[in-house]
Amino acid sequence: MAEVMTGNRRGKGWRIALWLGAGALLLVPAVAMQFTPEVQWDKTDFLLMGALIAAVGGAIEFLMRRANSPAYRAGAALTLVTSFLLIWVNLAAGIIGTEDHGANLLYAGVLAILAGGALRSHFRPRGMMHTLVAVAAAQAAIGAAAVLAGWGVEGPNWPRDVIGANGMFAALWLASATLFGRAARI
Repeated sequence: MAEVMTGNRRGKGWRIALWLGAGALLLVPAVAMQFTPEVQWDKTDFLLMGALIAAVGGAIEFLMRRANSPAYRAGAALTLVTSFLLIWVNLAAGIIGTEDHGANLLYAGVLAILAGGALRSHFRPRGMMHTLVAVAAAQAAIGAAAVLAGWGVEGPNWPRDVIGANGMFAALWLASATLFGRAARI
């Protein structure tokens, strides 16, 4: 009973779900390769994504143990998952045109703003909230610039895919900012 009260047993279910989900996520391209020639991963791709998934999973697990606020934990987890998705989408298909389009490198700036703001704010909730609002603005600005400049026009669903993807990521960043804002009020 004391273990339950102190939180030592807290979270076994989410930990199992986290790592099973991480493993399943890495299986998606392996299964897709069996059904479509459009997905062609080699050992390097699997190692890179495995390392990225492990890093995100480890960071989520660390924050779940260290953070006291449920809103902070949720905001941190959503931020990490959104960062992972941004990297994955850019490497796999690209948001602007194909993965080879140079404008996709601008999204490294989004992640740099996130890392810089997190470090500058010492990961405090209010600072993370402001950082994520800036990250969402940068994401939206890149999407707007892509549409206005005609970047990725060769894509089959341009500009809908550029607007939709950037809008989705901006919304996820803002959802994280909202969660950190709630954590700041606690």
